[in-house]
Amino acid sequence: MKSIKKLFLIILLGCLVAAAVYYFRDTEGPTVSLTPGGGPISAKVPLSLNLTDAGSGLKQIEVTAIQNGNRMSLVSKQAPVGAKEIDIELNLGSLKPKQGPLEIEVTAGDRSIYHIGKGNVSQQSFQFTYDTRPPIISILSKAHNFTKGGSGLVTYRLNEEVEKTGVQVGDKFFRGFLQDSGAYVALIAYPYFMKESEFIPRVVAVDLAGNERQAGIYYRANNKKFRQRTINLSKNFLQQKAPEFEAMVPQPGDELQTFLYVNSQIRKENRAKMLELSKNTAEMPLWQGRFLQMKNASALAQFADYRSYYYEGKKVDNAVHLGYDMASVAQAELEAANDGEVVWAEYLGIYGLCVVIDHGLGLQTLYAHMSQLDVMPGDMVTKGQKIGRSGATGMAGGDHLHFGVFVSGIAVQPLEWWDRSWLKNNIDSKLEEL
Repeated sequence: MKSIKKLFLIILLGCLVAAAVYYFRDTEGPTVSLTPGGGPISAKVPLSLNLTDAGSGLKQIEVTAIQNGNRMSLVSKQAPVGAKEIDIELNLGSLKPKQGPLEIEVTAGDRSIYHIGKGNVSQQSFQFTYDTRPPIISILSKAHNFTKGGSGLVTYRLNEEVEKTGVQVGDKFFRGFLQDSGAYVALIAYPYFMKESEFIPRVVAVDLAGNERQAGIYYRANNKKFRQRTINLSKNFLQQKAPEFEAMVPQPGDELQTFLYVNSQIRKENRAKMLELSKNTAEMPLWQGRFLQMKNASALAQFADYRSYYYEGKKVDNAVHLGYDMASVAQAELEAANDGEVVWAEYLGIYGLCVVIDHGLGLQTLYAHMSQLDVMPGDMVTKGQKIGRSGATGMAGGDHLHFGVFVSGIAVQPLEWWDRSWLKNNIDSKLEEL
């Protein structure tokens, strides 16, 4: 009899232990995460709610917006049985909140039997400011004269902190940079390939709540025609250049096929690299005065020359030359055109050995076909400082410098930046007024 009672007590104790383990196995409430977790918002800003409960799973979800004591239900639902994680996109637009402080309260319960079957409940509040007013844009710069292929500068002020701002030109965006004065400056290009009817600059500002405003500027756009040039490819040139590029061609062919691949595909990749490098730019202007030209040099090719390539009397390809080719003597000393930081100093496809210098605000200069590099990425250089020597690396038929100027990765006319008067009237004077 005693053994039966003892066995019963053991079984009872085991059941009590099992019940206790089961009762206390989940004592933690669901995890609540809301993105963004605070700050300015509007109906345009997606609010992403994430709820997780790795234990017994989610049960009840309540989301309430609170403003001026008024409670507005956003979500009230039962989670499916077994749901361990749920993502919900919250839509404030249907509630039509007023401008000002707004609280989002999230309450989530699980299916635990803890708290005498009531389960665990998590409640968390998030503080926001509801804002539907777009930024106010005040244009500061007055005269804006653009020539196709050239550059220009727009200055303006905003009345609030923004997520994104700059100047939109077609599908090209030129970032606006906040200066110490509190004004924004945007260095922009009138792309050489854009039709005059398509060149319509618009200042854009998107605030932290996602509200956007655009503003036009007064401007004058001058059209420009670029030269048409014929380039006859010699067999000797193709044989000379093919070995340098063979490793870049996925399917080796004859010298002409190698040239055609490099002149199209590698050229596109190199221009994409220039766009990538443009993101590595100082937020303040680094240059001082006009840009230097190569000393004692003659121009071999101009900016935006439209080239047609012929081989053995037949047209085989075409391209646009986006820079100035300058030549003096073989392996001539090359100087930095202006103050800045070196962001590239190595081989780059059609440009061969080259250097790219950032001058701030998205403005960068390219020195291509070099035979020797005397600087490295991260070096700060001054106007006139030696950076290397000219050469014939890359797609070059002879020793020369290919000099390019880029604004946010878009090639622009170097002549403007060499011109002291143009630079003073269109760029530097606007910066001095800030």
